[in-house]
Amino acid sequence: MDIDGAEPGGGPSDEYGSCVRLDPEARDPRSRPDPLCAAGPVVPVLLPGGVTAWLVTRHQAGKAVLADGRFVKDIGAWRAWRGGEVPRSWPLAPLLTVANMTTATAGDHTRLRAPLARAFTARRVAGLRPRVEELTGELLDGLAAEGPAGPVELRARFAHPLPIRVICELFGVSDDRRPRLQSLCQALFAAPAGPADALATHRELRAALADLLRAKREDPGDDLTSALVAPGHGLSGSELVDTLLLMIVAGHETTVNLLVNAVYALLTHPGQLTLVRGGQVPWSAVVEETLRWDPPVANFPFRYALCDVDLAGRTIRAGDPVMLSYAAFGRDPRQHGPGADRFDVTRPPTRHLAFGHGIHHCLGAPLARLEAAVALPALFDRFPGLALEDPGQRPLRRPSMVFNGLRELPVVLGPPGGS
Repeated sequence: MDIDGAEPGGGPSDEYGSCVRLDPEARDPRSRPDPLCAAGPVVPVLLPGGVTAWLVTRHQAGKAVLADGRFVKDIGAWRAWRGGEVPRSWPLAPLLTVANMTTATAGDHTRLRAPLARAFTARRVAGLRPRVEELTGELLDGLAAEGPAGPVELRARFAHPLPIRVICELFGVSDDRRPRLQSLCQALFAAPAGPADALATHRELRAALADLLRAKREDPGDDLTSALVAPGHGLSGSELVDTLLLMIVAGHETTVNLLVNAVYALLTHPGQLTLVRGGQVPWSAVVEETLRWDPPVANFPFRYALCDVDLAGRTIRAGDPVMLSYAAFGRDPRQHGPGADRFDVTRPPTRHLAFGHGIHHCLGAPLARLEAAVALPALFDRFPGLALEDPGQRPLRRPSMVFNGLRELPVVLGPPGGS
């Protein structure tokens, strides 16, 4: 993160002032959320490609934006996009132009969310617990069979396979379809390629999901994709594809990050791990503290101002894009106290915004919490000596403007529990 007063694209510099440059590849520790919080509640930022936006960094300001009907998700309200100042090949464009609930406003948002809300019920999620426990056990058995000697890359071997298998089963992705879908998801979140490559991966992924929808129309089952294509769903073809894109792709990637970030936090805070393993603190506290302190989503674009809005002392002009920094919200001392920058599982419960707020609260939140509540205690019970392979080496973050997680998490398992 650095301060840059150069002329940015996507809006004249005199409207935004000196911008904070956000670089997903930056290794500078100043790019962590704490300095963003200190920079103010609403910060002008320069994104890759010379695109300017406002970044909201404070909890209360972010909550206000989420609840304010003057900020909409319709990309047509973005002045720079309308005027052609932002190229259609901009790498974040696919995220902003999909036809699902993340880009919808008011009535469209309700219409797009309703079919999943009816199918993605608390009862259905609770009923998944035995299967999540079974899949977790299978993955841990596989790790234990290899012995305790060598290092294991925990993201690839545990944190990633569990959510992708759960979400694929929930949406009826058959075993023969899963490898292609998983490969495309990995390519989508890999190190940044050129805009053409990123768009090609996005198109191929949408084609794979369209093919899944066709298969479920012909042979429906007891799964959420079949529920989406059932008569009366009210969604167009592109809306169905983009809804699957949201739920399957983002739905598993965020849970992967939650698991990896939680394990890393515990292994680098052994006193906290001792409290949890000793039963003084419930595992649910680990999940919530990780969501607050190191959330799976760092920043989420965009909402656009329909009119001039005064937000925390800044004037957001009509047509300006606003980005929400969930990573900064969780470190906001005004919401979480003077120790907001510390990972502390004994912290009194505080409301965080990691899953959004109001009508924009994440539908998949109960499933993510369930998977973490099952996987984390099972992992540490099976491998009580679990440790980082190199405690002195700080792992790299995945290069993403949106998602927040480690590229890999090499660990030493140690002997399985009971051996």
